[in-house]
Amino acid sequence: MRARRRTTLLAASVVLALGAGPLAVPAFAATPSVSADAHETAGPDAAALRAAIAGLPDDDATAALVRVGGTDGTWRGSAGVHDLASGRAADPDARFRAGSTTKVVTAAAVLKLAAEGRVDLNASIERYLPGLLGPKFREPVTVRQLLNHTSGIRSGDGWGDSFEDQYAHRFDTITPAQVVKSAVAKGPEFCAGRKQDYLNINYTILGMLIEKVTGHSYAAEATRLVLRPAGMRDTYFPGTDPRILGPHNHGYQKVTKADGTTEFVDVTEWNQADRWAAGDMISTTADLERLITALFRGRIVPGPQLEEMFTVPSGIDGASYSAGLQRFAYEGRVYWLKSGGRYGYNSVVAATRNLSRTLVYSVGSTDAKGEDMNPVARRIALAALK
Repeated sequence: MRARRRTTLLAASVVLALGAGPLAVPAFAATPSVSADAHETAGPDAAALRAAIAGLPDDDATAALVRVGGTDGTWRGSAGVHDLASGRAADPDARFRAGSTTKVVTAAAVLKLAAEGRVDLNASIERYLPGLLGPKFREPVTVRQLLNHTSGIRSGDGWGDSFEDQYAHRFDTITPAQVVKSAVAKGPEFCAGRKQDYLNINYTILGMLIEKVTGHSYAAEATRLVLRPAGMRDTYFPGTDPRILGPHNHGYQKVTKADGTTEFVDVTEWNQADRWAAGDMISTTADLERLITALFRGRIVPGPQLEEMFTVPSGIDGASYSAGLQRFAYEGRVYWLKSGGRYGYNSVVAATRNLSRTLVYSVGSTDAKGEDMNPVARRIALAALK
């Protein structure tokens, strides 16, 4: 149940990739051509972006959907296939599992409640959820510490760490309450506020906070507070439904069989209930672009509370996470970003604070929960963020 630090890997991988050599690409039956928006402007490097997603599907990804925007100019492109069986071209407007980019929405919802005076960021979470942490937690954990991953609460339990274990239970349900109970039982990893450890559990608890304060479901309040004001018409929270409703491209996991051969297992349908407010959102690249743009323009969270999304806790060695985002400096610019990974799908939403450059992508990664950044995603980031 521990969330891997994929956005930290993004920063390291982008730099390392500058010296990387060509990738070995296996032969696939279908290789649709790259589709690019005819209205691209002079800002982003269109040639580099087209090259970044050329040749899909390959061993690393079955599809890529990319939107680069901002005041510097725009570029949109897609490549790959809708599914491996048919070889049809990927749908550029498809829905996908957005993974931990859900945390941007959750953070924004909490901050909006704070702006309304319904949540105190400095208050202990137990003011709102009495008895949640229990006697093993001797020091209070504040709402702000949950937002910026300095709570010290350990990760909750799931179906196991391997793909095989999790795949066997892909239609089963672990509730958020069960996840939190298993995490709390382990006691704190460290005293709150002393370190930063990026974990889903912080945002699972924030989802519980939203429900307690509002008296409504997380999905209903996230939609009311964030999705609707941002104009995110194709985004929703599936709950225990394993399907992706509406147009979507299939996701696959690359698996090495006992005889050494490789197969691509369709992982499109998967119950994500345990990820909930930390990572179960289904969205589109256009909607995620709307989200980051509306947020940074102050249309969702008022200015004083919005500063929390651009504030990394001080005095903590190696800290880079704020409320819902991560700070990433590259090529003379500072980006605020969030990545997400669910089996079959990797995504990123990133932007400079002044919205001179934005990037959203969904990559049909064949190893979306691997330790390393997906090579196709890395090429996209290198082309888009320079």
